[in-house]
Amino acid sequence: MKYALCFPGQGAQEVGMGKTLYEAFPSAKAVFDEADDALSQHLTKLIFEGPDETLKLTANTQPAIMTTSVAALRALENELDVKLSPACGAGHSLGEYTALVASGVLAFRDAVDLVNKRGRWMQESAPEGVGAMAAVMGLEPEDIVAVCREVAPNEECQAANFNSPGQVVISGVAAYVDRAVAAAKAKGARKAVMLNVSAPFHSRLMMPAAEKLKAQFETYAWSDPRWPIVANVSARPVSTAADIKAALYAQTSSPVLWSDSVAFMADDGVDTFLELGPGEVLCGLIKRCRKGLKQMAAGDPEALEAMATALREGA
Repeated sequence: MKYALCFPGQGAQEVGMGKTLYEAFPSAKAVFDEADDALSQHLTKLIFEGPDETLKLTANTQPAIMTTSVAALRALENELDVKLSPACGAGHSLGEYTALVASGVLAFRDAVDLVNKRGRWMQESAPEGVGAMAAVMGLEPEDIVAVCREVAPNEECQAANFNSPGQVVISGVAAYVDRAVAAAKAKGARKAVMLNVSAPFHSRLMMPAAEKLKAQFETYAWSDPRWPIVANVSARPVSTAADIKAALYAQTSSPVLWSDSVAFMADDGVDTFLELGPGEVLCGLIKRCRKGLKQMAAGDPEALEAMATALREGA
């Protein structure tokens, strides 16, 4: 078995996620406790009890999902005694930062602080109502890119997430996103819907956040990864700390090439994708990206036990 470790991004959150991990595994509990201490807030209480409206705030969502994902990872490594040796790691948007923690690039304490700031700065980059995002289904990716160029020649709206062959998310100034949705439907899109998000992520409107992140990167200690990370911005592996920082900077205002990333990993021989954290969003996308690949998602003790067994049997 040649496998990749994958980590979900924003949108996978739900109140109560990770609570069973916290209760079952001391190393998972330690991760939640460390997040509370690093952020000087009761993030764990918010994750377990809500309210949902507060958990959905971007500055909370990003560290919450990372914390839950790393808790699952640590339980797999420690209590379930799995020595991880993936071919590579990857994550969707925020999840790319979690992949860096897994591969030893950043200490969890630094990373959870970084994504808390990332969430806040992304939200501040575009005041509420200025930006929007929409999912377009049933058009070829290049057709969606052409639609955006047609209605927004100065990149007021652009493709933000190439999630799977039939799903592309667009992002940018709200009025231009509206125009792009109408144009996509006119060109035969099966479905085009506005998303309930708080900011136009992965668009040029995120440049102020990108610049702040670039400066913030220099306040942490970075290491080269133990295994390659397939970067969102290029769908190719990065294997040095310098290249990783450059990729993260670009990722903030550039599209997530998830479909291409899955294709690259599969072409490189990866046959199994292991998703650690809340939900099964990435497993669903991977199924649509390439037939014949195996996927497993684990965000609770039972699923982690099954993943540990599969890893031992496939080793």
